[in-house]
Amino acid sequence: MLKKILAILAMLYAAAAFAGVEVNKATAAELDGIKGIGPVMSKRILDERKKGQFKNWDNFMGRIKGIAPITAARYSAGGLTVNGETYQRDLGGNSGAAPAKKDEKKEAKAETKAEAKADKKDDKAAAAKPAASAKK
Repeated sequence: MLKKILAILAMLYAAAAFAGVEVNKATAAELDGIKGIGPVMSKRILDERKKGQFKNWDNFMGRIKGIAPITAARYSAGGLTVNGETYQRDLGGNSGAAPAKKDEKKEAKAETKAEAKADKKDDKAAAAKPAASAKK
């Protein structure tokens, strides 16, 4: 019975250790518990939070001096969240919003190429028709 209680307590402790620290609700001590955040950075975060809550990771990075995408990824891996969200970035170092724009640009470029190809095909077909009718 004692082993079961100890096992349950160990599992609860592990779950608490992996729980995220919400930047909009965290105390200075909780922020200091995130690897890489010290007293100076937690003071910056708390001072800026007094002006208003952080809306998302981009807003957080823009308002806090010294937090770049790599730093944000490190803090997120350590358990920091902004409005319950972990930091997601693409290989280009941008947050989650940028890949959608890149995909849209790629799709637009592909459509433009397809239209240009279709126009060339139509031009060739139109040029071939008069030559064929001249032979008759």
